[in-house]
Amino acid sequence: MSELILLNKPYGVICQFSDHPLHPTLKSCVPIAGVYPAGRLDTDSEGLLLLTGDGELQHRIADPRWKQPKTYWVQVEGRPREEQLQALRDGVDLGDFITQPAEVRLLPEAPALWERKPPVRFRKTVPDAWLEIIISEGKNRQVRRMTAKVGLPTLRLVRVAIGPWRLDDLQPGMLRSIEVSLADLPRPRHAKPAAPAAAGKPREPAAAKAAASAAPRFRFAKK
Repeated sequence: MSELILLNKPYGVICQFSDHPLHPTLKSCVPIAGVYPAGRLDTDSEGLLLLTGDGELQHRIADPRWKQPKTYWVQVEGRPREEQLQALRDGVDLGDFITQPAEVRLLPEAPALWERKPPVRFRKTVPDAWLEIIISEGKNRQVRRMTAKVGLPTLRLVRVAIGPWRLDDLQPGMLRSIEVSLADLPRPRHAKPAAPAAAGKPREPAAAKAAASAAPRFRFAKK
């Protein structure tokens, strides 16, 4: 069994442990030596980020060939029309690539989330709505680019699930530790097993480990 850390990454935190001149880093909320992100989440996005010290587990989660579905709640500017939602479902031509088909639905009401700091800037004359978008890719700023392309700019983006792991009641900056067996991970029908990481450890600069061990205390969510 391997340890998997579920973090609710706050808005404005950059997904790295090494110091950054403009943004707080993961060491501000994950002072655990030897764990590294399995995938990334944009600095201006919030929600679920997975971390582990097991290189093979990190690879299985982060490698796009395993196609772990990622679920986002996305606040967009404007009132979505059905043709805009269908365009997201069909795949969007972003110029450098065409996105794979996505699962998209209009949420009937705004989800019960924590208050973002800083708050989202609204235009009083323009309505907004919340979408649930599930993709199996994870290219740079993909969801934001998708919604912008169909005329629905993203105001707020929260990742609530990666594969079988969900954010649930984790608040920003909080962690939950669980044990995971590689044998229990979902095996997509068309995915080919990839070789485990060479050294059995995630790829991260050695300085990150030292930085993480010196970070302040943190809060674990109640199981």
